[in-house]
Amino acid sequence: MSTIIPKISLRGVTKSFGDNLVLDKLDLDIMPGDSVVVIGGSGTGKSVMLKCILGLLDADAGSIKIDGVETMGMSTRDREALLRRVGMLFQGSALFDSLPVWENVTFGLLSAGTISRKDAWGIAATILAKVGLGRQVCDLRPSELSGGMQKRVGLARAIATSPEMIFFDEPTTGLDPITADTINELIVERVRDLGATTLTITHDMASVRKIADHVSMLHDGKIIWSGPVDQIDQSGNEYLEQFIHGRADGPINADPNTDKIT
Repeated sequence: MSTIIPKISLRGVTKSFGDNLVLDKLDLDIMPGDSVVVIGGSGTGKSVMLKCILGLLDADAGSIKIDGVETMGMSTRDREALLRRVGMLFQGSALFDSLPVWENVTFGLLSAGTISRKDAWGIAATILAKVGLGRQVCDLRPSELSGGMQKRVGLARAIATSPEMIFFDEPTTGLDPITADTINELIVERVRDLGATTLTITHDMASVRKIADHVSMLHDGKIIWSGPVDQIDQSGNEYLEQFIHGRADGPINADPNTDKIT
């Protein structure tokens, strides 16, 4: 029987900033087509892990493989080719303020030269329809959009290139509960359409329960629990139980000097 190779595999990934050890020999596997959500408090290393996978930060040690291919030390040319297979929805949407919506959505396609500027407007309109936005949005600037609309445009840009992998960085931060649920629904639907492998980092348990197949909890730089999303309420892990129920009392202590979970 053949063994399925993880789409994304981290082994012993370590990252420090000075004396601050953020990732401590972290291990994580994400299988093809899975939606994995990594949870954990502020300052636990979720964003650092994501940036190491994308190559925006260099890990100090360990292995990061995509489809079994080592990416640590990858050449700039190979990294660029890898990133063309990736979609990304940033925490603050990270839209280009100087560009109209249509150009934001098709930015990756235009940069890769796979479409012409003549065709880009119509392609953007088609993609925006998939996230519930009309053609009239195409010529607007990001500053003219509400927070929820900006998230939709960010999602449209993330899926525009039909990526194999999509990364979501706190996709519902700053949104009201109804808008957040709508974004979660759109993520589920569009990811299903693409058959993409996804990694989401968040502390929003409503998002976790909506979009995750599997959940992993990051604490003190390590994954301390992993399992199917339907097992998180019966995990028996005191750290996970404290986190998902938002309790002040438990093994996770809030540091009053940093206002972060340590």
